Amino acid sequence: MAGHEVELRRAGQRHEVRIDWLHGRQSFDTGVDPFGADTHHGVLIVNNEDSVRPGTGFDTHPHQDMEIVTWVLDGALVHQDSEGHSGIVYPNLAQRMTAGTGILHSEKNDAGRDESVHFVQMWVVPDEPGLTPGYQQLDLPEGELAGRFATVASGIPRHRDAAAIRIANKYAALHVARLEPGQHVELMDAPYLHVFAARGAVDFEGVGTVGTGDAVRLAGVSGHRLTAVEPAEVLVWEMHATLA
Repeated sequence: MAGHEVELRRAGQRHEVRIDWLHGRQSFDTGVDPFGADTHHGVLIVNNEDSVRPGTGFDTHPHQDMEIVTWVLDGALVHQDSEGHSGIVYPNLAQRMTAGTGILHSEKNDAGRDESVHFVQMWVVPDEPGLTPGYQQLDLPEGELAGRFATVASGIPRHRDAAAIRIANKYAALHVARLEPGQHVELMDAPYLHVFAARGAVDFEGVGTVGTGDAVRLAGVSGHRLTAVEPAEVLVWEMHATLA
């Protein structure tokens, strides 16, 4: 995207992975399309919505030089990594893993529940490579998300202290809002925005109805109003830089 643009990607237009234990939709090409060039927006290179069946999940695998934020919508996700961190990620718990110089981790739906875990995982490029691997998580009170944006993760100096967790990118922040019908929020002023409707539906000013699984990319425009037409949860990445 260049200039002043608003681009809507419906859920069915996003890259899809469907195997026996996983159903995922991806905002960007992460290897699904070998000829794909749709690799990022701003500094966001992954926005994957995954549903993982009970007793299954992602076996131990490596990451490097990436800030990875996980937001669970339903169920519980068990995290373990090579730095000795382990725990269960559940709704309202913000989690960040800094891959840095290299880390191994697994993510499983084996928390003793018989339901699928439904979550969104997002990656942004860090300000610099070679960081020390790290991990952070924090619960957000339900009320912080109700009817307004809460800053879930940020590296932007002006509101980093207000964020639940910090990321090592001074140009990026993740905001989340849960809206009841009729409630509205205004999108922040930033050169790049990625708006993801995790569930429900909103009337997106100038775009129309944006429903579950839809994503909107904005470049050079801001100030749009989102008004819920049914109970909705919206994830917005505010970004003040883009990758070359």
